[in-house]
Amino acid sequence: MNSLLRLLRWRLGLVTIPPWANPEETACLMRHATGKHRLAEIGVWEGGTTRMLKSVMSPDGILYAIDPFPHGRLGFSYQRPIARGETSRVANGQVIWIRATGAAAARDPRVAAERFDFVFIDSDHSFEGLRTDWEAWEPLASDIIALHDVIGPPGNGSVRFAHQHIFTDARFDLCETAGSLAILKRGR
Repeated sequence: MNSLLRLLRWRLGLVTIPPWANPEETACLMRHATGKHRLAEIGVWEGGTTRMLKSVMSPDGILYAIDPFPHGRLGFSYQRPIARGETSRVANGQVIWIRATGAAAARDPRVAAERFDFVFIDSDHSFEGLRTDWEAWEPLASDIIALHDVIGPPGNGSVRFAHQHIFTDARFDLCETAGSLAILKRGR
């Protein structure tokens, strides 16, 4: 019932949807997404970060918003209409919605044919979840990959995977961190 109440409160304008990342991480994401043409966000939730990415990307940019938006106890995802509503408030660029996991979305023909100059992975924070997303999206990224929840205590699965496999990948340079966020740039 809390999800239905949240959706109703949002529709009435009583709930503001912030970015999921903290202010320092959000500012870092916005700096690296500014002016990008092909963006992907894996893990949308309620769309606070999606809205902000859309606002700073190139005016002719396309943002692929990817989330499985699982059905809750009431049989629907309350996050999905909130995310769509939040992004519709920004006139800049275009959003393509893909209701799938990150790995499944990477195989979608609309995605597989693209090269992305900005990819933000913020979905399954387990070791296996980040491994799956990284293996699916790394080949599609031409410039920046931002990873959330990869800086911190080594007990976290995504932190372990990032340190063991991503930060040691010679094809990428770790160019900035903010909070638990890491920004990687593909080497030339």
